[in-house]
Amino acid sequence: MPEEKQKRIPVSIPEVKELVDKIDPEKADQIQKRTQDYVTKFSKLSAKEAKDLRRKLMKEASLTDIEAIEIVNISPTSLEELRAFTAGWKKLFPTEQLERILSLLRQR
Repeated sequence: MPEEKQKRIPVSIPEVKELVDKIDPEKADQIQKRTQDYVTKFSKLSAKEAKDLRRKLMKEASLTDIEAIEIVNISPTSLEELRAFTAGWKKLFPTEQLERILSLLRQR
């Protein structure tokens, strides 16, 4: 029987938290426990808020799915922080677009 290829779906940290919260802590392996600890510490929104913000960033700020997820995960609070973060994406963002991103982040 051929090996079934698994589909990979990018998700934000809050979405991962929602998934690992469903695992029984008594049955969780070491990786699952470490993942639970990490996402509990670094999740800044609920999974629903993260999904909604991700959609808004894609629609209203013209970001790709991956870019929107990274912004949700980091949640920059200033233009300088956002510029530093997006500098590694190998594409230039006009100031208006960056300001729109920050505006969406502040609305949450």
